[in-house]
Amino acid sequence: MKARSLENLGIPHTLTKLAKWQSSDARAAGLDQHQVREQLLAVVADPAAHLDHPHFAQLAAALAKHQAITINASQPYVPRETPAPWRQWGGNLEEQAVQQMRCAAEVPVAVAGALMPDAHVGYGLPIGGVLATENAVVPYAVGVDIACRMKMTVLDLPVKWLESNRDQLINAIERETRFGIGSEFGKRGDPHKSKPRDHDVLDEDWNISPITRQNKDKARNQLGTSGSGNHFVEFGTFNVTQEQARELNLPHEGEYLALLSHSGSRGSGAQVCDYYSKLAMQLHPNLPRELRHLAWLGLDTHAGQEYWAAMNLMGRYAAANHACIHHHLAKNLGARVMLDIENHHNFAWEEEHEINGEMKKVIVHRKGATPAGQGVLGIIPGS
Repeated sequence: MKARSLENLGIPHTLTKLAKWQSSDARAAGLDQHQVREQLLAVVADPAAHLDHPHFAQLAAALAKHQAITINASQPYVPRETPAPWRQWGGNLEEQAVQQMRCAAEVPVAVAGALMPDAHVGYGLPIGGVLATENAVVPYAVGVDIACRMKMTVLDLPVKWLESNRDQLINAIERETRFGIGSEFGKRGDPHKSKPRDHDVLDEDWNISPITRQNKDKARNQLGTSGSGNHFVEFGTFNVTQEQARELNLPHEGEYLALLSHSGSRGSGAQVCDYYSKLAMQLHPNLPRELRHLAWLGLDTHAGQEYWAAMNLMGRYAAANHACIHHHLAKNLGARVMLDIENHHNFAWEEEHEINGEMKKVIVHRKGATPAGQGVLGIIPGS
């Protein structure tokens, strides 16, 4: 079908190429031109009902997004009467970070917030910021590096290895992970002739979002790598009292040799953030400039559900990343893992909290902030 004919069916000019491509697929599958036309009319009339269509699912998703943007563009921004309540821990924080938290409390879907004592400026929500929202997720409140996290393993190696076997430890890190932007395993010219890592996370459904589908090969090659910035893999000492050793099932108090890593979901997570944060901003074009990076996706929308599924997959991928690093390093050194502690600090969780005297299910975003529930062990990275 020609572009003019497709536009006459109600398909926007920007989507006619996609409609042509999907129509060709439908024709190849055995539909005649009349059937294709009828299917297109049905998809235009109700895109949400055709998101699983065997031939026009991608067009349906694009139309649903286009319609939502068009509808939202005509709706004025309605500011809230009073900011959502939030608390700050610590003093002498960067004023710009505090101002970002004040802005977060002005977002219509916000219900509560908190600011950690090491907070500093980020995109939208400050790093060290916590934001609870109702039935909505804010991509930039999760962060660019989705599921950036910590993992520590205590190994049954002598602490004296930190001095006596220093070269062996360094060599193990250099062999079993990779650093730098775009780092991956299996690259041509790799002196270690390494192969991409394997993990069950790669057997999961990466078709839950077009972005995860497009980035699966990148994720496969980057599995077990550490990236750049403030990410690291290092050996050090872990000290426990007698009581702590008993609680952690360690054999004695004192010093242990431990491995600590800090990284996230690498390039695939960055692509998920980029796509859905831009989509959220497109869906809320009338937000004031200072709230633009706090645009949200409703969890009762297709886009919100798609991001939520992609975010959780990136969480499992980031965990797999660390699992590969620690497994291969321990194996390289012939060590046994005695203790394993890990946590995300760029993520959103569905939790139940008391808000204004009432227990509510909310989405809690922690950006550069470590979960600290009763009895929960966590790790806070140093700078």
